[in-house]
Formats: sequence, structure tokens, C-alpha cells
Amino acid sequence: MYFRIEHQLRFQYSKPVFLEPTVVRLRPRSDSWQNLLNFQMTVHPSPQGSTTASGLDGTPTTLLWFNGLTESLSLTTVSEVQTLQQNPFDFILPKIQSLPFEYPPQYGSVLAPYLQRLNPSAQVTQFAQKLMKEVDHNPIAFPSLLAARINKNCKIEFREHGDPLPPEKVLGGQPAACRDLAVLFMDVCRSAGLASRFTSGYYHLETEAPERELHAWAEVYFSGGGWRGYDPTHGLTVADCHVAVASGADPVLAAPTSGTIRGTGATSKLDYEISIQVSETAPIKQT
Repeated sequence: MYFRIEHQLRFQYSKPVFLEPTVVRLRPRSDSWQNLLNFQMTVHPSPQGSTTASGLDGTPTTLLWFNGLTESLSLTTVSEVQTLQQNPFDFILPKIQSLPFEYPPQYGSVLAPYLQRLNPSAQVTQFAQKLMKEVDHNPIAFPSLLAARINKNCKIEFREHGDPLPPEKVLGGQPAACRDLAVLFMDVCRSAGLASRFTSGYYHLETEAPERELHAWAEVYFSGGGWRGYDPTHGLTVADCHVAVASGADPVLAAPTSGTIRGTGATSKLDYEISIQVSETAPIKQT
């Protein structure tokens, strides 16, 4: 599928401030799952300088630095992406395995951050053990059932701001946004020995409204399959309707922007707008 995504972020400050170096993670990645055909970013005020590099998880990361005072900061990105993977199950495990999952010894230190539980609780551990029994400890079936179960049983809400909720609160019935559900999914997987990471990006949902939201889901690492995405908000396995932007062992590493301001008593307000156009046959031309 072909996506054309326009994403605008506008930070408004209550008084002139000095912008500390700002990290931007809004450039979709380009890999075996998707091709980034074109990307443009406009920044106002114009930065004094910028540099783009690849982050820890292959996330394209742009660092901006500024000079002088400003009352606002606006970022506008336009991305053209072709998603490639229609079958998310086109892999096999090198050997028969069961849960709790065990990776080859040489993967141990590399995957350690993706196996460390950020908010361990007995409630989540018990939930994971119950699901393992339901799938007869099958590691391939486990994350698919988990995504479907979270979608069915958890109360879903839209919440613009705030850190992800602790997994046990979501499991206990507190209304949760997509980032909360992704963190719960990760914690359950890590409890079962499956390395998982947080991913932010865009999702194509059939709707007449062009306005969208930045979305969040999780990815699980399989030996022989690499990182595979699961979307607990919608209860499905990720294929070609998702455009991945940023990933990390901790959600903070996948935030669209990171930075601070200097200005005594200054406050900030964030507005944003996302529009997504999708075509199944050809790249989308700008209108």
C-alpha cells in the first residue's frame, strides 16, 4: 500500500523561551517492511543547525538546535511510504520451542533491555501464565491471542497526553489509550520470555475523515522472524496497514519529540494535525 502522511506539530509558549536541543522522531523507517519513498520536514523558526542519525533501534532521529528566543515551534513533515508486508506470519522458528521462550545464548546481552519488565506485578504475571496455558505454550500463537484478548477485555479511550499507565491498572479495568495497551502487551510478553519493544507510527483505518492520530503498538522478536508487530488496540497482527516510525525498549525512546525549554515561569501548549491518504496501486500525488 502507498501512504502519504502529513504531520504538523505546533508548540506555543506563554512567553519567549530558549529552545534546548530538540530530538525529532517523525521520519518513517525504511526496511524490509516498508520503503520510505520521500520525506520532507519544515521547521519554524529555522534551526541554527541539524543532524540526522540512526537510533538504537534503527529509528531515524533528527537533532535540532536553535539560537535566540521564540514564542513558538512548529514542525511539519510529509512522508510518502510504501508498505510491503501482507503476510505477517511468513517465518518459522529455527527449532521447536515453547513458552517461557528462550533465545540463543548469543542474543542474551542484545535482547536484555527488551526482556526487562518496567513495572512488574503479580497480576500481570498470573495473566501471562494463564494465556500460556491457553495456547499450550505455543510462542507463535501467544502474542496473537494476547492482542485479541487485550482488545476484547480492556476499556479503550483516547488520551492525548501523559505517560503510559502501569500495566496492572489497565489489566484492572482503568480506561486506556493505545500507548497504555502497548505497554501492557510488552509486559505480558516479557513475562513469558518474549523480547518486545514499543513502536509508534501511523495506522490506516477505513474512514472518511482525513484527520488521524499518532498510533502505538508493540513488536515481538522471534529468532528466524525478526521483529513482528502486534496491535492490541485493534486486536490484530501488524501487516501493511501500519507505518512504523520509531521503536524502543522504553516508550520514551519512541516519543515523536524530546527536548526542554529555558524560560522562567514559561508554559507550553501543543497542537497537532495528522492527515493520511492511502492508495493500494500507485504512489499518491500531492494535490
